[in-house]
Amino acid sequence: MTSHHPSTSSRPVKQAAPSPALVRIIAAACGLIVANLYYAQPLAGPISTALALPQSQSGLIVTITQLGYCLGLLLIVPLADLLENRSLIVWMTRLVMLALLALPFAHHPLPFLLAIGLIGVLSVAVQILVPLAAGLAHEGIRGRVVGNVMSGLMLGIMMARPVSSFVTQFSSWHAIFLISAGIMLVLSILLQRVLPQHRPATKKHYGALLSSMVALLLTTRVLQRRAFYHACMFGAFSLFWTVTPLLLAAPPFHFSQGQIALFAFVGVAGAIAAPIAGRMADKGWTWPATLAAMALVCLAFLVSPLMPQSVFVLMLALAGIVIDFGVTANLVLGQRALFMLPAENRARLNGLYMALFFLGGAAGSALGSWTYARGGWPLAAAVGAALPALAFAVCLTERRR
Repeated sequence: MTSHHPSTSSRPVKQAAPSPALVRIIAAACGLIVANLYYAQPLAGPISTALALPQSQSGLIVTITQLGYCLGLLLIVPLADLLENRSLIVWMTRLVMLALLALPFAHHPLPFLLAIGLIGVLSVAVQILVPLAAGLAHEGIRGRVVGNVMSGLMLGIMMARPVSSFVTQFSSWHAIFLISAGIMLVLSILLQRVLPQHRPATKKHYGALLSSMVALLLTTRVLQRRAFYHACMFGAFSLFWTVTPLLLAAPPFHFSQGQIALFAFVGVAGAIAAPIAGRMADKGWTWPATLAAMALVCLAFLVSPLMPQSVFVLMLALAGIVIDFGVTANLVLGQRALFMLPAENRARLNGLYMALFFLGGAAGSALGSWTYARGGWPLAAAVGAALPALAFAVCLTERRR
C-alpha cells in the first residue's frame, strides 16, 4: 500500500518551478555520469588489442556496459521509491568512481568487462536524477524541465565519444577513465550540497517494489508502447555509433582516433532536440512528433549508402546528426508521457522504460558489429533503417483520444 503524509518530507519541494541553476546542475550531472557508458565505444579497437580480445568480440565492450545498465535499472532504480534520493545518488556516484579506477589496471578481458559492467549498473544514478527533477516541476512545465535535463544527458552521450577519442589520440585509452574518476569525485561532493532531500512516501519493502514492476509492465499500456518505440530507436542509434568508428578506421578512409573524434562531434547537434521535444509534448503533439522522429531516423539510414565515395563521409555525418536528433526527441517524448502517470510509481516506470530500450541498444551494438563484418555498411544500414521503420508501423496503430 502507498501512504501519503501531509508533511513536506515526502516531497522534494513544493510543486513550483525549480531554479534554473539547479536544473543546469542536474543536467550537467546527468551528462557527466552517463558519459561513462560511452567513453569505451570508439576505443573498442585499441582496448581489444591491449586486452588480447578478438576484434569480432570487440562489441562486447559496449554490450556488457549496456546490459549492466539494464540490470541497474531493474534492481537499483526501484530503490529511489524506497530510500532517500540524494544520498542514494551521491553514493552511487562515488562507487562509479571506484569502478572507473579499476579499468586502466585491467590486463585481461574478464576483469575489464566486469568493471565496465559495474559502471553500467551504477550509472543508473542518472535515472534517479531525472524523475527527481521532474518531480520538482508542476505539470504545466514538466516537459520543459525534463527536456532541459535530458539535453544535458544527451550531450554527455554524444560528447563522450569524441572526448575519449581525443584524449586517446594525445595520451592513451587509460587516461579518459582516470580523468572521469576524478570528475565523479568532485561531482559527488557538489550533488551532496545542492540536491534537495527527497524521502519517498512509499512504504513497500524492496521485494514488493521489485514484484510490482512486473505488474506495472503488464498493465501500463503507455510504458509498453513507449519502451518498444525507443528500443527500436536506441537499437538503431547504438548500431550507427558502433559501426561508424570501424567503418572510418578501415580502408579507404583510414581515420585516426582524432579524426574519428571530430566526426563524432557532429552528433552533439542532435542534443537540441531534447528541449524542442519537451515543449512539443507540453502542447499535446506527442504522437505526430514521435512519428516524425522515427521517419527521420529511418530516412537517414536509407540515404547514406546511396552516396558516392566523394561525399560519403559528409553524408554519413549528416546522417549522424539526424539520427541523434530523432532518437533524442523520441526519448524525451516517451519520458514526458511516463512522468504524467502517478508520482509514486515514477522511478520504477522510468527504470522499466530505460531497461527495456537499453536492451534494444545492446542488441543494436551486437547487430552492428555482426552485420558490418558480414555485409559492410550497406547491410548494417539496412538493419538500422528497419528498426525505426518497425517502430513507425506499430505507432500507427496507437489509439489517440
